Amino acid sequence: MGWSRPKILPFQNFSMHPASKVFHYGIELFEGLKAYRGADNVIRLFRPDKNMERMIETANRCEFPDFDGNELIGCIKKLISIDRDWVPNSQSSTLYIRPSMIATEPCIGIGFSNQTKLFVITGPVGAYYQTGLKPVSLLADPQFVRAFEGGTGYYKMGCNYAPTIQIQLNALNDHNCQQVLWLYGPERELTEVGTMNIFIYWINESGERELITPSLEKKIVLPGVTRLSLLELTRKKKKFKVTEGRITMSQIIKALNENRLIEMFGSGTACVVCPVNKILYDKEWYEIPTMEQKEPLCLQLYSELTDIQYGRKSSDWVEEVVESTNEKDVLSNYNL
Repeated sequence: MGWSRPKILPFQNFSMHPASKVFHYGIELFEGLKAYRGADNVIRLFRPDKNMERMIETANRCEFPDFDGNELIGCIKKLISIDRDWVPNSQSSTLYIRPSMIATEPCIGIGFSNQTKLFVITGPVGAYYQTGLKPVSLLADPQFVRAFEGGTGYYKMGCNYAPTIQIQLNALNDHNCQQVLWLYGPERELTEVGTMNIFIYWINESGERELITPSLEKKIVLPGVTRLSLLELTRKKKKFKVTEGRITMSQIIKALNENRLIEMFGSGTACVVCPVNKILYDKEWYEIPTMEQKEPLCLQLYSELTDIQYGRKSSDWVEEVVESTNEKDVLSNYNL
C-alpha cells in the first residue's frame, strides 16, 4: 500500500493494539534534533539532512519501509512553522524534535512488521547546563558493554538504551559518577560516554597534538551529528591532528602518567559538549585536567557550534524554517 498522506494533528495519545510488535520485540527507532530561534527571530534546524540519513539507515536495519528524508524534513518544517510560538525565544533553550518509527502490526511473532507508524513530536527544552558547562565523572566498568560487533550500536534504536539504564543508576547511586564510560573488548577500548560520543585531546606518543574519537569502523559507535560536526570544524582549522581511531584505557592511563592527556569530553545533540574531569576504573580514580586548561578546546568548540546553531555565524549547516504566508494552504496540504 505504501505510506498514507502525512497529517499534522494536535498532540494526542495513540490507540494501539496490545499485540503491536513494538511492545513485544522492541522494533522501533528514533532521532533527535532541535529547532533554534536566533536573536534575529529566525528559526533554524541544524543539519537535519544528517539525521535523515541516519534514520533511513536505521530503518533499513529494522526492515522498516523506506521514506524520503527530504519530504520528512519538509513536514517537520511545516509543523514547526505552525507551532513556531513553542520555539523558545532564548539563546540557550530550544525546541526538541523527536522523529520516530514503530512497528504497529498486531501480531505476536518475531518477524518484520507489515505495519509501521512514522511520527514526529516536539517539545521545548531548557539549557542543558543551568550553571555553565560543568565537568562530569565517569564509571568505566569493563564487565558491562553498550554494544558489540555485529549488533545495533551503530543505529539509533531504543533497544540500545534500555540495557544501559541499570548501569547508569549504579554509577550514580553507588559511585557518585554522572555518566558511564562504555568499554569494549579485552583491550578495553573506549566507545561512548553515557549516550554521547567521546573525544580525547592529547599529545600522542609521536609528540603531536591530536584530537581523537573512536572510529565507526566496527559499527559499535553511534555516528553522531555533533560528532561529525566537531570533526569537520577541527579538520578545517588544521591546528592539530584530527583522528578517528582506536583508544584503550591503557593508552589513557599511560597518557595521564606522562602528562600528555589534555582534555576529554562527550558530544551530543542535548549538550553539544560535556567536559570530563575524572574516571573511576578498576577501583582507582583518574583525574582528567579538562577544565584546568586556560582555554579548553571543548569550550571553544561549544561556542563555535552554538554560534552556528543560533545564527550568530552563517553556515550552510543550518536550514531556516520560513513562516507560512498562507496558513490555509498549510492546513490543507497536511490534513490538519
